[in-house]
Amino acid sequence: MADDVNPRLELADRIKFNQPHAARIWNYWMGGKDNYEVDRAAGDAVAEVYPEIVTMALQSRKFLNRAVRHLAAEAGIDQFLDIGTGLPTMQNTHEIAQGITPHARIVYVDNDPLVLVHARALLANTTAEGVTTYVDADYHQPDAIIAEARKVLDFDRPVAVMFMGVLGYVTDFDEMRSIVTRVMAEVPAGSYLVLWDGTDTGDAINEGGEKLVESGAIPYHLRTLDQLGRCFEGLEMVEPGLAPITRWRPDAEAEHIDAYGAVARKP
Repeated sequence: MADDVNPRLELADRIKFNQPHAARIWNYWMGGKDNYEVDRAAGDAVAEVYPEIVTMALQSRKFLNRAVRHLAAEAGIDQFLDIGTGLPTMQNTHEIAQGITPHARIVYVDNDPLVLVHARALLANTTAEGVTTYVDADYHQPDAIIAEARKVLDFDRPVAVMFMGVLGYVTDFDEMRSIVTRVMAEVPAGSYLVLWDGTDTGDAINEGGEKLVESGAIPYHLRTLDQLGRCFEGLEMVEPGLAPITRWRPDAEAEHIDAYGAVARKP
């Protein structure tokens, strides 16, 4: 009977272990253990020509941490919509936000079966007052995401919308921009967009992208700085604006990498 089906097993059946997997490759670059030989081979192929990818993986989480801390502690945001969550790792969005604002509400969105299996096990509240949940949806479905998020978040109050290094998997830039625009159109004034992606700002990272495709992994489409900037049109950038993620309000000096991001407020 359907009621007897274990949803965790159902998700596990959707996981493909014989081809490189985006979330597992990133997990490998970050020093995690949730990956397989096929993922490590793909990750090594990229790192061989673009060793900075390991730094990018680690620094992307630090950028997330700093952005969420700023929004929760300084901007007074207590609702977060994290779209394209990835595998749970060091200091996830809900842990940071609820550590500052115990009643914070966080909605994670991903349709990757491996991510969802981990989410069910690990993405639990850090406080009794807060709410942490996840939605099984694809960022190509912004209307469905908003509909599900409304069940948890109050869209009459500001929401922080987060796209953390995931929209490079959208082939067409106009579609990528449309996804961001459609979600931001639904949140009220005072909401924020947090977005970063890899950029085509160096020969080595472009070669790394080619190696990723050769490995059999899903292609990651690097954007130009102009394209990333267009995702923030109509919004008010928080200082320092669009910057390398290692240089967005850093806690310590870090090297430049080919990944740019920003935090911006909807007026």
